[in-house]
Amino acid sequence: MLHSGPETRRQILAAALRRFADAGYAATSVQQIVGDARVSKPALYYYFQDKADLFRALVHEAHDERYRILGEAVARHAGIRAQLEAVLETLFAYCCRNRDLMRLSFGTMFTSPGERPEDLECAEKCERNFEFIHALIRAAQQRGELSRKFDSQELAYGIYGHVNFYLVSHLIAPDFKPDRLTAQRIVKLFLAGAGAGAGPAGKAGRRAAKPIKTTKRKRFNLTKS
Repeated sequence: MLHSGPETRRQILAAALRRFADAGYAATSVQQIVGDARVSKPALYYYFQDKADLFRALVHEAHDERYRILGEAVARHAGIRAQLEAVLETLFAYCCRNRDLMRLSFGTMFTSPGERPEDLECAEKCERNFEFIHALIRAAQQRGELSRKFDSQELAYGIYGHVNFYLVSHLIAPDFKPDRLTAQRIVKLFLAGAGAGAGPAGKAGRRAAKPIKTTKRKRFNLTKS
């Protein structure tokens, strides 16, 4: 008897994710996935055409779900500071909750052709997610919240690259978990700048130069990875 339903699909995706994250795409077989999920092959093929289709579903879920929750986070806030803090906090929380899925998503961008199925559309989805941040930056410049000394894409690369380093750091070292405070500090650095004369003049600029407290906060060191 063919067992179908949302729970069966979730079981298959969860089993596939564990296998793909641990062994990679090429080394994982459909038989291993159905064995782990405790379903039949017909049950898997009811939802997915083949192993490639299953892999694509996981990678697309990682990109699409991040895009969805970022939209929800931004909709609840006004002003670039609050929006960026919400975006970063949401991304960090999602990454910590879905570490294997994020490992798969990030790793796929750097694998050889044989280690991933064709037509993943990763580049398009990555560009879409980046453009979401870029649009926030452009809108903030138009409102006068951000300087026009740099173009909007340069600023978007600045914040997006910073955030991705923190995400990758967590994927490399699980004990390193960026959180709400991390998000606030990154946004503060981005908005104020790191130069001695950067940021708003007067008290705001001096506040931006205040050193980060490190007591009881785990720090990530690439040299120990």
